[in-house]
Amino acid sequence: MPRSQQFTPFAQPPVDTAVDEVLARMRVLDACLPPRDGIAVFNRVYLAVTREVDRRIDSGRFGDARAAVTLDVRFAERYLAAVDAAEEDRRPPACWRPLFQMRRHPGVRPLQFALAGINAHIGHDLALAVVDACRSLGCEPADLEDEYDRVGDLLVALEERVREELMPGPDLLQIADPLTHLLGSWSLERARDATWTAARALWALRGLPDVAQEFTERLDTAVGFAGRMLLTPL
Repeated sequence: MPRSQQFTPFAQPPVDTAVDEVLARMRVLDACLPPRDGIAVFNRVYLAVTREVDRRIDSGRFGDARAAVTLDVRFAERYLAAVDAAEEDRRPPACWRPLFQMRRHPGVRPLQFALAGINAHIGHDLALAVVDACRSLGCEPADLEDEYDRVGDLLVALEERVREELMPGPDLLQIADPLTHLLGSWSLERARDATWTAARALWALRGLPDVAQEFTERLDTAVGFAGRMLLTPL
C-alpha cells in the first residue's frame, strides 16, 4: 500500500453529513492552533475554501451536487489524515512533511506556509481524492471533470487573494523581495493541470497495484520536494 494511502479515512457517513464533520474539524484546528503556526495558516485558507465550495454547492452552482460533495469530502479527508498522523507521532505523507517540520520556523513567512500547504494538497492529495471519489461513486474521472474544474477555478481565485493578503511590503519593494522570486517559481494552475493528469493515470493503473503504488510514491516525493523549496527560510 502506498505510504500516502496508509491512513485510515473517516468512516463514510452520508456525504452531506461528512461536509459538516470536515468543517467542524477545521474549526477546531483554527481555534486550537497558534495563529502563526504554519498548519494554522494553511488551515485558515482551506477552511475558507471549503466554506465557499459548500456555499456554491448549496446554491446549485455545481451540476452534480453529489459528485461535488463527494470529491470535496474525500479531498479534505487527505489533509485531516495528515494532521492526525502528525499529532499521533506517525509519519504523514512526504508532501506534507516539510510543512509539519517547518511550521514554527521564524524565518518562514505566512504566505510560504499557505502556499506550501496548497502545494501538498493540490499536487498530491487531490489526485488521490479524485480516485477515492470515483470509487465511492462508481464512476470514471471524466465524469468528475466539471466538478474538478469548478473547484479548481475557486482555488485559483483564492490563491490570488492569499497572495495579495499575505505578501508583505509595498508593491514597489516586492520586486526586490526574495519571497517574490521564490513564489514566482510555483503556479497553482500548472499544479492543478498536472494533478488531473496524475488522477487519470492512477485510475488507469488501478489494475496494476504495484505500478500504481510506485507512481503514487514518486508523486508524493516530488510534491514534497517542491514544498521544501517553498518553505526556504528568508
